[in-house]
Amino acid sequence: MPLRLIPSFFILFFITFGHAQSNEKEVLFTIDDAPVYASEFIRIYNKNLGLVKDESQKNIDEYLKLFVNYKLKIVEARTLNLHKKPQYIRELEGYKKQLAKKYLTDHEVTDALVKEAYERISYDIQAKHILLRLDASQEDTLATYNRILKLRERLMNEDFEIVQKEVHNGNTILVEDLGYFSGFKMVYTFETVAFNTQIGEVSMPFRTQFGYHVVKIFDKRQSRGDVTVGHILIANNQKDATIKPALRIQEINSLIKQGENFESLAKQFSDDKSSAVKGGKLPTFNSGQLSSSVFEDMAFSLTKNNEISKPFKTDHGWHIVKLYSRNPIEAFANLKYELENKVRRDSRSKRINTSLLKRLKSQYNIADVNEAQDYFVSILSADYYSRKWRIPSSFSKEKNLLVIGDKTLTYQDFALFLLGKQKGVSHNVSFNTIVSENYNRFVNENVLSYYEENLENDNEEFAQVVAEYREGLLLFDLMETKLWAPVKNDTLGIQNYYNSNKANYLWDERIDAIVATSTNENDIKTVKQMLSQNDDYKSIDEKLNSNGKQKVIFTKGMMNAQHQALPENFNFKLGVSKLYFYNDAYHVIKVNKIVPEANKTFEESKGFVISDYQNLVEKNWLNDLKNKYKVLVNNSVLEKLKSQINN
Repeated sequence: MPLRLIPSFFILFFITFGHAQSNEKEVLFTIDDAPVYASEFIRIYNKNLGLVKDESQKNIDEYLKLFVNYKLKIVEARTLNLHKKPQYIRELEGYKKQLAKKYLTDHEVTDALVKEAYERISYDIQAKHILLRLDASQEDTLATYNRILKLRERLMNEDFEIVQKEVHNGNTILVEDLGYFSGFKMVYTFETVAFNTQIGEVSMPFRTQFGYHVVKIFDKRQSRGDVTVGHILIANNQKDATIKPALRIQEINSLIKQGENFESLAKQFSDDKSSAVKGGKLPTFNSGQLSSSVFEDMAFSLTKNNEISKPFKTDHGWHIVKLYSRNPIEAFANLKYELENKVRRDSRSKRINTSLLKRLKSQYNIADVNEAQDYFVSILSADYYSRKWRIPSSFSKEKNLLVIGDKTLTYQDFALFLLGKQKGVSHNVSFNTIVSENYNRFVNENVLSYYEENLENDNEEFAQVVAEYREGLLLFDLMETKLWAPVKNDTLGIQNYYNSNKANYLWDERIDAIVATSTNENDIKTVKQMLSQNDDYKSIDEKLNSNGKQKVIFTKGMMNAQHQALPENFNFKLGVSKLYFYNDAYHVIKVNKIVPEANKTFEESKGFVISDYQNLVEKNWLNDLKNKYKVLVNNSVLEKLKSQINN
């Protein structure tokens, strides 16, 4: 079950407190005589202090108000018995199972795998392979193994393309050029063999879930690391139909070649608004991190700082890229957390599980030998392969089979397990193998299940995290029940709130304008004169931007005062403006129309209206809770806390 996001600041802000309480704790306040301890409050305050952006909330008194409001909601949720709802109980159990995954691990093996993973992502290897597909359940594989051995000889001694042409059929036999890949790009077994094979060598045959492989390594290179670039994007979809992306990017490229500043051009013309304000600069990224391989390859193809690419196209539009820096792969310490998560999700996690199971079996004194192996083999029949096998009526179901801690599993438990595993069993698999493999699965599943069931009692950290989610989910259900759903359905209340507060929802004053931009003052003076004569900007563009020279670029449309093409504090006035110099270029603006400030319609402001109305409803609801439950603050303890924090 995926973790459900809880979209409320106060839920996220306060679900992190602990629940262990001692008799020696001082009571900070009570809600209907139920104590809330000072130690809990101070721990939360200190833990979340760095997350608080509103300086007023760092004030103890203000923070206490938020905390009291949170506690009032928790009390109300329990009063409404929301913690007894079947859906709430199911979701909590789902969270516990997902959270337990972090604790179902062997940390020593995990650390070793993380270090190994870092070594592998530090390199890219170029490889080609042959795969003979094989059913995962097939036991008699000698013929296939001998066949892959012969193909290995060919891969060692013949040209790859010849082998590929003669052998590859795209179905049972795959002969493929895998290109360059790094850690986590292949299944773990394949990755391990590939990284352990020397350049120019062909591995011995090995098996994965897909069949038998041999792999030949052609090259091994250092990882490309990360790169920091800026870009100018002219998007494929333009509101202004007169802008042709392919033509506009060439115009900008001409300006760059003429010596104009890349960052200034990005600020003026890039359609990637989030990077345009930064002169086009993008966050640093690694190889394989972006959705566009075309953009990524172009970025990594640049080798010198400040080198600028030629225009190129991706699915997003036309780009020009500038290189700022390239860096090798980050230090291990910086990547460790990310790698740990990848290792746990990857097939290599089986090694972690194997190690954990070995430790738990030792802890619970569980033998590897199934003493009832022969008995269970004797009760199977050919019906097992066709999913028709049933447990015999004379079966010794009450007999004990396995003890895990204080839990006893019987013959009946394992027989039911076998009964449920009949699907897809090949006739090639013997009864001995069926019983042996299923018994191992049965033991492993029950050992892990027992360990997981007792985690909350045995692991303090796990217990605390579960408690945090318990209250987080409870608060989510309360907010959904008492606030979010009622507000969403209160269409009349939302409409009335809008009618009473229309002045809060306005369109800024805007202009319909043309902005001309050039790095040459004389050229922009010429444009100003032509605009003053009411020359059409298209004809000006044709006259000035000729003979392969890009002297001026025009931007046209509806603009508010914050539009990237306008100077700061631009005075909206009809007609042609004075000359401006900003972003390392000269500009002149012709204002054709001024659209005054105006009220947004209900539909145009609906999202903001609902949010504001919800805040009002929540404020009134909290006042009702304060009247419903008696809150008493112990001022002497509060003053003591203030003294401790100030010191």
